[in-house]
Amino acid sequence: METIYDLIILGAGPAGLAAGLYGGRYRLNTLLVERGQDGGQIAITSDIENYPGQMVEAEESGATLIARMTKQVDKFGVHRVSASIEKVELEGPVKRLTDTKGNVYEGKTVIIATGDHPRPIGCKNEKEFLGRGISFCATCDANFYEDMEVYVVGGGDSAIEEAIYLTKFARKVTVIHRRDQLRAAQSIQEKAFRNEKLHFMWDSVVDEVRGDGILDAMVVRNVKTGELTQVNADPDDGMFGLFGFIGYLPNTGLLEGTGLAMEGGYIRTDEDMRTNISGVYAAGDVRVKSLRQVVTAAADGAIAACQAEHYVADLQ
Repeated sequence: METIYDLIILGAGPAGLAAGLYGGRYRLNTLLVERGQDGGQIAITSDIENYPGQMVEAEESGATLIARMTKQVDKFGVHRVSASIEKVELEGPVKRLTDTKGNVYEGKTVIIATGDHPRPIGCKNEKEFLGRGISFCATCDANFYEDMEVYVVGGGDSAIEEAIYLTKFARKVTVIHRRDQLRAAQSIQEKAFRNEKLHFMWDSVVDEVRGDGILDAMVVRNVKTGELTQVNADPDDGMFGLFGFIGYLPNTGLLEGTGLAMEGGYIRTDEDMRTNISGVYAAGDVRVKSLRQVVTAAADGAIAACQAEHYVADLQ
């Protein structure tokens, strides 16, 4: 007989892990499904400074925080499976998730915590240079640009924080921003402007990237004047790095046609994480919300699991 779980959680970022922790503590028969590594976007974040209870004696990274979250979840007997889900059926009393190998997972409730992913830079030839000069993860790739020149696209908190991190490796980091002032928090801006390795190209966007198998040139356009500037790699380096941090897109393509109410690709919920489908909840960055942070994602996951427990209890 196939197992029908009380709760299936799709995604093991902070929201999914928090939901797993609460689901396990509520003694729900819980399955946590993740196709990659635990943590989502936060797992590749270099520094964490704003999560309550984080380590302060040693530097806290996304990886260290997620490792402790995962350990907590494992303590409470949550079932785990590594799988890529390709079909989701959410209507009816039993929800069904089918993976790419044909395995079917059934549950009375589902929490969707699939998060989001970096928005592409949007320049010509971008895909050709992914992993060959273009990156969306400073923590992953900064060491490849030791004592080289690096460019960062964006002007928000993430872009400037990652630009500051990159100065630990690169000899020069230039922020390319389409406006004439940053959107990052004032405290982050102050730290950036004090950093002698950080430089800025205002009112600019990257139109095109070029190179012979590796990124060594790009065309930058001034959005006010239309002037085009070609940026070339230092001949001694032979290449440069281009990091994009201009926002995120929700991981909800899988959910199209399921009947879930969405807004701009993000799932709409009430304050208790309930969607418009009975027994289905959304938590973390995948839902419509004003603040996407680890602490709010974890709170979402806890609330969603609590509501799932109430839902299952009412079925009995």
